[in-house]
Amino acid sequence: MASWISMEEACRLLGVQPQTIYAYVSRGKLEVMPDPAHARRSLYRAEDVAGLAKRKQAGRKHETLAANTLFGSEPSIPTALCAFFRGRPYYRGQDAVTLARSAAVEDVARLLWGAEQSVDFSCSAPMRSGKPGRDAAFTALAGLAAAGLSTRGRLTRVLHNESQGLVGELGNAFGARPGHEPLHLRFAKGWKQSPRVADLLRTAMVLLVDHELTSSAFVARIAASTGASLPASLLAGLTTLSGPLHGDASGRVQALFSEVERLGEDAVVAHYLSTGLPLAGFGHHLYPDGDPRAAALLELFEPPEVIARFIQKVTTLTGLQPNIDVALAALVAHHRLPADAAFGLFATARSVGLLAHSLEQLGVTQVIRPRGRYVGPMPSLPQAARA
Repeated sequence: MASWISMEEACRLLGVQPQTIYAYVSRGKLEVMPDPAHARRSLYRAEDVAGLAKRKQAGRKHETLAANTLFGSEPSIPTALCAFFRGRPYYRGQDAVTLARSAAVEDVARLLWGAEQSVDFSCSAPMRSGKPGRDAAFTALAGLAAAGLSTRGRLTRVLHNESQGLVGELGNAFGARPGHEPLHLRFAKGWKQSPRVADLLRTAMVLLVDHELTSSAFVARIAASTGASLPASLLAGLTTLSGPLHGDASGRVQALFSEVERLGEDAVVAHYLSTGLPLAGFGHHLYPDGDPRAAALLELFEPPEVIARFIQKVTTLTGLQPNIDVALAALVAHHRLPADAAFGLFATARSVGLLAHSLEQLGVTQVIRPRGRYVGPMPSLPQAARA
């Protein structure tokens, strides 16, 4: 039977700070559960802590390091792009939730890329013929990857220019109207939405730009480390992002919302809880007190009534708060956005972060040390894909 220990004990045994414990949890390397005696505290699986401590000790031996393979050891990737501090994500030391109140995704791109000039996503080719959506996006990106140039021997400003063209082209492929306005306004016009909805799209995209070393960021960095072109590195990251356990998790939530609209919230909740099936979009092991990104977005609009009742019922019966996937799916449902809009917003916004990881891997981004900066274990590929 598993035994559980407190945060303080886990930190003592591993010799780390709480931020590193959160990182181990986010990587799927450390199991966590609510503390029955304290509603706002968590307990950590003692066996997992012991295993991490053992591998950490083994990693100090040079002969062990030489013998281990990449995935058998605990290699580290230092990143200054995104870190978690007191249950909130920070982009280069700036609170991402606070940034989302006013910043555009172009502003965040400049911050993460360390660009000297303003970023402009309108300097891109318009979408080729066809229906907007992920088919168009992946087809366009695959063509660019096939003809892409290696990043080797190219100036930073040239790579920044190419990066902003890639993000702009993705936006166009997902339905943004070509023009010289910020990307969120072009998405709103392409989807025939009001300026108020455009501001919601802006908020959502800023919240989704990066989330530390997710599996998609890891894959993009691996591709970039080989000297692959920026579109190839981005394509590697986005194909990983497209999985239902990662960036397309909102698609699972949309399917759940369809059940709720068809059968009613009581029937759906009863079915899932009586059979022990997980409810997509609720809970996030990195945010035991609730996903602040979801809270920031949901406070700006009222989801459809039946969905709002469903969210409240699940929260009451399980204690789990909605995460960003629920907020994104609710936004799409409320404003009747295109079916692929949730993934389109996520993929376009996260392409900014994936390119930032690729550039940082190449050593061409300015190194700014954020508060709570994470330097820790490489993500375990099958488990690390949490938004």
